[in-house]
Amino acid sequence: MRYLVTARLKPGKAAALADAIADGSLGAGSVAGDEYVRNMEAARELQDGRVQWVEVCYCPTPLAEEREYWESYFVLERVQDAHARARCRDWNGSEPWACSSCDCSVRLEARLETRGRRFLDGLPQGAV
Repeated sequence: MRYLVTARLKPGKAAALADAIADGSLGAGSVAGDEYVRNMEAARELQDGRVQWVEVCYCPTPLAEEREYWESYFVLERVQDAHARARCRDWNGSEPWACSSCDCSVRLEARLETRGRRFLDGLPQGAV
């Protein structure tokens, strides 16, 4: 399933997040692997300071695996379905793991690219 995550970077965490992205340690130990860095590369910072990204998650509870990693850096304000569950082939059981190759993320991330600015551009220079 895909979720649109809306979060705020915790005060004082920008440099630590930038370092974790740069050195590849963001999400270390998670089954989601490189997905965390990919999420940050696509994330957008809105004018009000909130950050949004599309998260692919196969957990029965949204972000059950990822939440502890994200909450080290962000206050998660909203995690909402980004795709109608009835049309999600993974969720409805017609194609397990379909989210990894589904084009709905491409469309949603393209729409998200029109909002705000690239999140990584606002992190400390040289770290990312």
